[in-house]
Amino acid sequence: MSDTHKLPIAVLISGGGTTLKNLLGKIETEGLPVEIKLVISSSAKARGLEYAAEANIPALIVREREFLTAEAFGAAIFDALRSHGVELVVMGGFLKFLPIPPDFENRVINIHPGLIPAFCGKGFYGLHVHQAVLDYGAKISGCTVHFVDNQYDHGPIILQRVVDVHDNDTAETLQKRVFETECEAYPAAIRLIAEGRLKVVDRRVRCKE
Repeated sequence: MSDTHKLPIAVLISGGGTTLKNLLGKIETEGLPVEIKLVISSSAKARGLEYAAEANIPALIVREREFLTAEAFGAAIFDALRSHGVELVVMGGFLKFLPIPPDFENRVINIHPGLIPAFCGKGFYGLHVHQAVLDYGAKISGCTVHFVDNQYDHGPIILQRVVDVHDNDTAETLQKRVFETECEAYPAAIRLIAEGRLKVVDRRVRCKE
């Protein structure tokens, strides 16, 4: 597939860049039909910036603290995305609240390490999610890929994958198993979008065969 048929995306990161690394691998080994045009990090210390440099992907550091409002912070990011011709924004462990402008509605996606609408919302990230699952005694968990709107973990759900919760699980072991599922679920959702197979009707995401 030529570059002209690849969906231009950006990946937003704050730390380790595991999502970025995974996507680069899927592009290389499975022909994921996207081209990463830009990586934006909220931190200059993010490990993911090294992955961007190794792959010769332009990277930009946009620090929230340098802006007076969330709107100004978001405007700086989306101006950069527009200037790079980005059509889909992939949140890859981006831990800052980002107001979504109207022209990017249903064009920003995120993956949550739980089954929305359970164990989600402000403060539910990383090990906090998995510990909450265990504390509640849930028998299943998993991950959710969803479009991002202006509420935490609230936008239309694209797909979900389920994993069993084991009696001897810790937050760390559950996190590891869910993460393995995330590494397959996120590229699968991105592929559906790149192939033009998704349509959002109200809150429901329809998928064409």
